[in-house]
Amino acid sequence: MVEVTGSTQDDIALLVANNKATSGEVLATEYQTAGRGRLERKFDAPTSSALMFSFYIEPSREKSDWSFLTLLTGLSAVFTLTQLDPASTPNLKWPNDILLGDGKVGGIIAQATGNGVIIGLGINVGMTKEELPVSHATSLALNQFSHLDRNLILSSFLTTFEELFERWQSGEDLRHLYTEVCATIGNEIRIDLPGGTHKNGKAIGITPAGELILEDGSRVTVGDIVHLR
Repeated sequence: MVEVTGSTQDDIALLVANNKATSGEVLATEYQTAGRGRLERKFDAPTSSALMFSFYIEPSREKSDWSFLTLLTGLSAVFTLTQLDPASTPNLKWPNDILLGDGKVGGIIAQATGNGVIIGLGINVGMTKEELPVSHATSLALNQFSHLDRNLILSSFLTTFEELFERWQSGEDLRHLYTEVCATIGNEIRIDLPGGTHKNGKAIGITPAGELILEDGSRVTVGDIVHLR
C-alpha cells in the first residue's frame, strides 16, 4: 500500500519494464493523482474513499485468451461483494463495469505487457453522493453495504480471483458464471463504436476470449455499451 501515487497501473508497468515484477504483484494506494479507467478516462476519488489497486499476472494460456481476464476480474468482484454482503445484488455491464443498485460502483482496466497482464480495479467504497465523479456512479456506502473495510474487500477479492484464475488457467470454461451475473446478456443494447459509429442489437453470449456475441451472429471486441431495456 502506498499513500499517494500517479497511477498504480503505471507503477506496475514500470516494474515490469525493469524486470522487477513477479506474477502476483499487487499495489494499492490511498490516492491516485493520475488514475484512469478504460479508454484513458480519468478516474478520481477523495483520499481513502475508494479501493484502488493494480496487480500483475503471467497467464500460461494462449495470448488470444487473455482478454477474458477483464471479465474474470469483474466476476471475481461480484463474487467478493456477494460473499461479504449476501443482501447485495451486484452485477456487471460488459466489458468492465461493476454495477450496484442503480449505478456504477466500480471499473476495471487491463493491459497486456511483456509476458503478462496488468489489471487495475477501482471500487467506490465510502464516497458520498457529492464526491461521486458522474451522475450514474454510486458507492458501497450509498447502498448500505455491510462491509466498508477496504483491506477486507481487497484480501477477499484477491482470494476469490486466485481461485477463479486457477480454474481458468486449467482450461475450465467459466463463461456460464459470467453470463449469470452480467446484466448485458439478454438485453437490447446500443454499442458506441470507436470512430463515432454505433449499432444496436441483442447481446446473447460471450466468446471464450471475452467478446460479446450479438443475436445476428456478430461479435463486439470493443465499444461502449448502453442498455436499452
